[in-house]
Amino acid sequence: MVAIRRSHSLELANFELVSWGASLQMSPVTFEEIQIVWRYAQERLEVEQYPLMWFGIEMVEILHGLNMDDDSLVAAFLVPLVKHKIIDLIEVKDVFNASITELVKGVLEMDNIRQLNAGTTSDLQIDNIRRMLLAMVKDFRCMVIKLAERITYLRDEDKTEEEIVLAAKECSQIYAPLANRLGIGQLKWELEDYCFRASHPQQYKQIAKALRERRLDREKYIANFVTNLTALFDEELDDFQVYGRPKHIYSIWKKMQRKQLSFEQLFDIRAVRIIVATLEDCYTALGIVHTNYQHLPEHFDDYVSNPKPNGYQSLHTVVLGKGNKPIEVQIRTQQMHDDAELGVAAHWKYKEGATAGRAGYEDKIVWLRKLLDWQNDIAESSESISELRSQVFDDRVYVFTPRGEVIDLPKNATPLDFAYAIHSEVGHRCIGAKVAGRIVPFTYQLQMGDQVEIITQKNPNPSRDWLNPNNGFINTARARAKVVNFFKKLDRDKNIPLGKEQLETEMAKFKFTQKQIEQYALPRYNLKQIDDLYAAIGGGDIKVSQLSHYLQSKLIKPTAEQEDEAVLKAVTYKAANNVNNKGKSSDIIIDGVGNLMHTVARCCQPIPGDSIVGYITQGRGISIHKSDCEQLFELKCINPERVVQAQWGVNDARGFSLTIRIIANDFSGLLRDITGIMANEKVNVLGISSRTDIKSNLATINLEIELTNIDLLAKLLSRIQQIDEVIEAKRFVG
Repeated sequence: MVAIRRSHSLELANFELVSWGASLQMSPVTFEEIQIVWRYAQERLEVEQYPLMWFGIEMVEILHGLNMDDDSLVAAFLVPLVKHKIIDLIEVKDVFNASITELVKGVLEMDNIRQLNAGTTSDLQIDNIRRMLLAMVKDFRCMVIKLAERITYLRDEDKTEEEIVLAAKECSQIYAPLANRLGIGQLKWELEDYCFRASHPQQYKQIAKALRERRLDREKYIANFVTNLTALFDEELDDFQVYGRPKHIYSIWKKMQRKQLSFEQLFDIRAVRIIVATLEDCYTALGIVHTNYQHLPEHFDDYVSNPKPNGYQSLHTVVLGKGNKPIEVQIRTQQMHDDAELGVAAHWKYKEGATAGRAGYEDKIVWLRKLLDWQNDIAESSESISELRSQVFDDRVYVFTPRGEVIDLPKNATPLDFAYAIHSEVGHRCIGAKVAGRIVPFTYQLQMGDQVEIITQKNPNPSRDWLNPNNGFINTARARAKVVNFFKKLDRDKNIPLGKEQLETEMAKFKFTQKQIEQYALPRYNLKQIDDLYAAIGGGDIKVSQLSHYLQSKLIKPTAEQEDEAVLKAVTYKAANNVNNKGKSSDIIIDGVGNLMHTVARCCQPIPGDSIVGYITQGRGISIHKSDCEQLFELKCINPERVVQAQWGVNDARGFSLTIRIIANDFSGLLRDITGIMANEKVNVLGISSRTDIKSNLATINLEIELTNIDLLAKLLSRIQQIDEVIEAKRFVG
């Protein structure tokens, strides 16, 4: 549920600034500056503009709840007024200190972060993003104030439905992930609930109503559970708190969608949180809970020993209470709780001074500074915006040079990515890498805290194989752009005559004309002129043999009658003469005969393990169908004489393609998680298509993959369904 603050129950007409300030226990200096802003606003605001002050009041309350410092509170009060030009930045600079002025300016410039959601890469857009990043790098407090400003915007009842829906989409895609990145769970959950209420109002109301209807019974049940736990802890622990944990409607909805459960089937509708004094007490409390209540092992997570990427720590377990009703239990220390709810803001307690925790949290925002350098390297690349999105939102890994310098890279980065992050020449000259003194392959994925040493040679000599994404040598756009640029600088004039000679020699065998080559080859490789094709062949980017096979398939085709005749003749001859194919590798045996031309039917896409039947087509050899294929049934009714028996060969080692369909709640990194599973299972991805329903936020992904047996398919689908946001993963026949 969204937070309820004191300002929500106040009326501006009866608002008393002094009593409000006293309730927040502001420092005298801060309250004096708040009063200055208040007087400025009262002098200049029209009656219809009074809500601007209300926005400032609520923002101050939000930041006060996060223990933000004095300057942040004053800046937050100013932001709505400056944004709507009631007060300008020059006046702010004249009246308030430089820190407050820079905070206000930075928050306003953070509006440019929405450019990260755009699909173009104009110079203006790049410049806007740079200014936004500069603001964030100078002082991360700008981000926290901006998060508070977005919450007040989503609560504004005077905004149109269209404005709120657009803002909700922006917040769910940008600001909620930023809050998560900074570990500010309190704002993350509130943003997500407001966004969910705006984008899915009916579902929000249904869950909220269900929570209200069962509130009394649930609270009574939780109260009894808390009482029993407290009695148990009194004997073992000196300092602890046990209380019911608040519910977040968006997380409830996500779990209902992900697990296809009804509201009544959710186990964590009933939940408690235990706050203890020390780390040792966390495990002591866990032992007490598990000793006295039956727990569900599959729902236990130790985020204390293995924190989440944003630093979140807590013990999570599910136990069965009275009546075998499941209850989720979270156990953490007070410090862990502050970090989970407040994130980096937990280290900015204004009562302890504005700079008390800043030095200790510099490493939390180092990754932002790196963005400026990386953005310059890829500014001309079509991947620039996607790379910036990756750097802001995706998981990070921090590794060390031999001298101890910290290098910030995306998760799944390789030694080559590391080398190019150091310097282009280091990457070009790289011939190997060591991690912790041991040689590792280029496909090694760097882990948090690795110390990496790059082994170089005298002359630059990158390989074109590095650019093949299937090899897994390079995973960042910056490194890939560096390698591409290196090969573009090679002597093009030398590659053109070499490629021309190779192509003409091969094409002379089949009497292909240059016009035919231009007609078919240039579009296939997305080239504009024949010299580009010569240069690509001469440089090794395009294999002449592959191009020749492609042109033959397009320009030299047997007739349907010729193909039918060849297939029928082979079947008749080999069956009549009882040809023995033992010892030969044959993927499919047709009427007892292997090595016949065949294709796998796309209507049912059988793979090894499926029961199959062959059908002699017109012009495409024998088509292999599943025995229960509906299309095969129709074909058998029309031409039963064309149906032949088929079975899988025992020595089959060739893969077969099929399509799997994945339906999931759309989120940044979904495709990355899915393709990561494919890579781990060594499954070859042949093609991919996806679409997203914006209203329901559901993504549908079709993956064409190559498999060798049906057992691997079951394992693969099971792995994919373990991804939190995945609703369904199944074999698809289109």
